[in-house]
Amino acid sequence: MSAPTLDALLPALTDWLPGQRWFAAKDRTVSGVRLVGQQEITPADAVPAVAHAVIAVSFTDDGPTDRFQLLLGSRPEVSGELEHAVIGRVGDRVVYDGLADGEISRLLLSLIVSDTTVGSLHFVPEPGTEAPIVGPGRPLLGEQSNSSVIYGERAIMKLFRRATPGLNPDLELHRALRRENSREVAPLLGAIEGEIVPDDGGAPVPMTVAMLQDYAANSADGWSMALTSVRDLLAEGDLRPDEVGGDFAGEAHRLGKTIASVHIELARALGTERLGADGVAAVADWMLERLDLAAGAVEAVAAQREEIARVLNGVRAADDEGLLVQRIHGDLHLGQTLRTPRGWLAIDFEGEPSRPLDDRVRPDSPLRDVAAMLRSFDYAAFHQLAEWETGAEAPAYLQRRAQEWADRNRSAFCDGYAAIASTDPRDQLAVLRAYELDKAVYEALYETRNRPNWLTIPLRSMARLVHDTDPARGASDH
Repeated sequence: MSAPTLDALLPALTDWLPGQRWFAAKDRTVSGVRLVGQQEITPADAVPAVAHAVIAVSFTDDGPTDRFQLLLGSRPEVSGELEHAVIGRVGDRVVYDGLADGEISRLLLSLIVSDTTVGSLHFVPEPGTEAPIVGPGRPLLGEQSNSSVIYGERAIMKLFRRATPGLNPDLELHRALRRENSREVAPLLGAIEGEIVPDDGGAPVPMTVAMLQDYAANSADGWSMALTSVRDLLAEGDLRPDEVGGDFAGEAHRLGKTIASVHIELARALGTERLGADGVAAVADWMLERLDLAAGAVEAVAAQREEIARVLNGVRAADDEGLLVQRIHGDLHLGQTLRTPRGWLAIDFEGEPSRPLDDRVRPDSPLRDVAAMLRSFDYAAFHQLAEWETGAEAPAYLQRRAQEWADRNRSAFCDGYAAIASTDPRDQLAVLRAYELDKAVYEALYETRNRPNWLTIPLRSMARLVHDTDPARGASDH
């Protein structure tokens, strides 16, 4: 697919992009698409032909453009499972999302295994590893921000849909954890690395295209397991959470130990530092900026703005000894964990994809990850009740039972974390509460914009974090 061919595809992409699950600007109207990078992986007349493309998407609101990566396939005709992936016809070729084509995914794997360079693309095996040479990959359904293919239940390759200059944190941190022989992540096998022209039009800089790692077969994600446990509890008449067959507290404890181990390994691999008073003040100021942004859109946040600010300023309690910071996960929740037959794994270290790369790689307190997981337990507990009949509130007894589940599992997670880490996260209660409330404020803004009927979940937590001064409950509800 030569440059003229890709340029001719742009009108079809304008219509195709908003319907993709990974397209991160569904609340904006696309006004145009332009090609800003391309690399043919096979000859343009091959069957299938394969090309990597970077496109810049502009919007009718005149806001900032977004850049996305595509792996494009083309054939004279397509049929069967490729029909749903068609983008458009250009000349005598049908162009489609190449990750849907098993022949293309098999080619990509073989290029990584053979350590091949094609133009600006480098297909790189991880030193000392042997990627499995298996058949074609099959697309993994249900992803949101990226796209993946699975190779015979043995390996998984993830294409990072956002085209971002620099080393993707997911690849960077997996490489760091591999150096520590971490058992808390799936082993890294390789990557596809390319380059991109910066927004300012300067010289091309490195960019991560995709990464390949072991596939965690026979696993279940933490979110699904937690929801099952909550449903079991709510379906019971009068049993306590620890009396229900689906009690999750043991898993929450083991998960806490896993996350603590990840933090220790990242600290060893990439170092730590202590922020002094100025650095801590910068963290607090950033939280207050997020608060003001949310207050401008969420009435319930605006009504409590001063009380919330008081708790957020609790992060300044770290002033005396400084705030210990390091590289962290950055977007941790139950859905970013997998329970395998051998234990828990943490996945997806990319951070919040919508945030600039500089923000995502900036060292932060491990308490941000802990607080994010505590928020995730709240979400799991009250998710089902948030979907209650429109206009009605779930019965009080179900709300009490959901809170019991959240309290038990938040406490178990912190207990597990403390068993591995040198300190208990609840020992820094004011700082932990600040991080958790900051996350809840962010969630309130997100839910207002995307899932209004879930807004009650962060608002309930905000009320607790603002008004509950009992240190026995505190940020960890234990």
